This record gives sequence, C-alpha cells and structure tokens, in this order.
Amino acid sequence: MADAANGRAGGDVRSIFPQIYFRLKAELLEDPAFDFTDEGRQWINRMLDYNVPGGKLNRGISVIDSYKLLKGYELSDDEVFLACALGWCIEWFQAYFLVLDDIMDNSHTRRGQLCWFRVDKVGLIAANDGIILRNHIPRILKRHFREKPYYVEFQTASGQMLDLITTHEGEQDLSKYTITVYHHIVQYKTAYYSFYLPVACALLMSGENLDNFVDVKNILVEMGTYFQVQDDYLDCFGDPQAIGKIGTDIEDFKCSWLVVQAMALVNESQKKILTGNYGKSDPACVAKVKSIYKDLNLQNVFFEYERLSYLQLISSIEGLPSKAVQEVLKSFLHKIYKRQK
Repeated sequence: MADAANGRAGGDVRSIFPQIYFRLKAELLEDPAFDFTDEGRQWINRMLDYNVPGGKLNRGISVIDSYKLLKGYELSDDEVFLACALGWCIEWFQAYFLVLDDIMDNSHTRRGQLCWFRVDKVGLIAANDGIILRNHIPRILKRHFREKPYYVEFQTASGQMLDLITTHEGEQDLSKYTITVYHHIVQYKTAYYSFYLPVACALLMSGENLDNFVDVKNILVEMGTYFQVQDDYLDCFGDPQAIGKIGTDIEDFKCSWLVVQAMALVNESQKKILTGNYGKSDPACVAKVKSIYKDLNLQNVFFEYERLSYLQLISSIEGLPSKAVQEVLKSFLHKIYKRQK
C-alpha cells in the first residue's frame, strides 16, 4: 500500500497523462459524429491544443491518483488509460467552462495567455467552440466506457446561471451578495466538478456505490469551497505572474468571498465607498475597493479562515472509516493548503 500511496508511478502519471490527450484528440478529430472539413479539423485541433491541456491538470490527474490510492496496488495499463480518459473528460469540461466563462466575464488573460475569444480571428466563434468542447465529453465516454456506470452528471451550469443572474448589468446591488448566495454559487461552479467529481470517478471505477460516500462528498464540497475562497483572495492579493492571470473580480462585480466579508464588516461610510466603486473598471475605483479591503484587514480574516478550514477538514477526514479514502482526501488538501497560485 505504501508504494501505491506514494505513487510509485507518480512521475509516470505526469508523463502518461499528456500522451492520452493526444490519443483522445486524434479519435475526436476522426469521429464520424463531427463532420469536419479539413479546414474545420485544423481549427478544432488548434482550439483543443490552446484550451484543454494548458492548465495545471490537477483535476484530471486527481482521478488517477485517487484511483491508485483506493485500489492499493499499481494499476494495469488498461486501468491507467481508463482513469486518464476520465480525467481528461474533466479537463475537457473545464476547458468548455473557461472558454464560455471568459467571454461572459469579458476577461483578458487565462493561464498566462490571451483568452481564446481574444485570439486573432477567433472572437465569438469561441462560443461555438465551447459547445464543441462540451459535446466531445459524451463521445469520449461512449467510445471507451459505454455500459460502465462512470458518467457523473455535471452540475456546474446551474451555478454559472446563478452567477450570471447575480451579476446582471444594470441591477448591481451588493446587498444581494450574502454568504448563502456565495456558497450556492461555489458549490455548483467549483466544488462539485473540481473536487467531488475526480474522486467520484475513482470510486465508481473501484466498484463502489456513491450513496455510501455522502460524507466524502460533503467534505470534498467543503474543500472546494475553501479552494474558491483562496481563488478569490488570490484574485485580489495574489501575484499575477504566479497565478497566470490578472484578477478582475472587482471590475466584474463578482460575488467574491472578499466582498461578501467586506459587506458584513463595513460601517456606513465604508459601505458607501464600496457600493459606489465596486464593479467599475476605472483603476481608481478598483484602488478604493482594495483600500477598503485593507482597512477591514481582510487579509488576516482570510488567514484565520484558512487556518480554521484546514483544522475542520482534517478532523472530518480523520473521522472517515476508510484509511484509503482518508489518504485520497488528505492528498487533495495538501495540494491546495496555503497555495500561492
């Protein structure tokens, strides 16, 4: 078990995982369900390379890492391939989500490069590309899994919809941004597919019934919430060089953890400054919002939240009956605790 836990093939996973991407991409480019012209095939090839494999790939690799820990032995080549294919489905979904999200948020950079819709000659064709990315996922699953019960329904769309409703232009009202609304957005937009989904895939591949792992799901959703809070903090206080993008949550009137905390702590004069400047792209307005955040000592509020979240998560994880599942969840937590990007 120790070898599996330490990931004897851990380095191998990092090298094998990208290779599987090229196999899946080649299959999709020849898939009869997509009637591509040669020109269309070249476009899709470029679009996939630009958007799918460019991130940290943590979600996808987590499927394999989790599966190895649950199985407790070195995986066969076939098991590794299937786990990688599932991992890539999550990465494909992430790409679909980010391509459309960047259009809706009017973002500029993503993963250290221009957002896809801002690339020369792409523009709003990116919206169609996003739909193609989404449609690739069931094709991968059908080709390689068919009757296997690995498909877990993605629930991010409802979170995205709520996010759009709460950021609807012309109805900007910070009083709507409560911790309850924040948790609802985060649960469906980040926690479910970034944290629960990789482990759910690994559990299903291991022959487990997900109904027996409700506690695991709850812990992973909490972990996903913690991860998103970190993201919101880094959007404002992180180093753009480290995180690969320039934070725009303030300009975009995002329901960020920071503004939710600020709204709960401000006095009347601070509230007036915050509501008058939040959601405006003028750098002077952004600076005023950040000044309020600093006056409210939100950096220390975050550090205390991070400390308590970690202790609570470790306690919950150690209360689970399966040592293998504990290892899976601790490996997730240690990857993200006190991250800088």
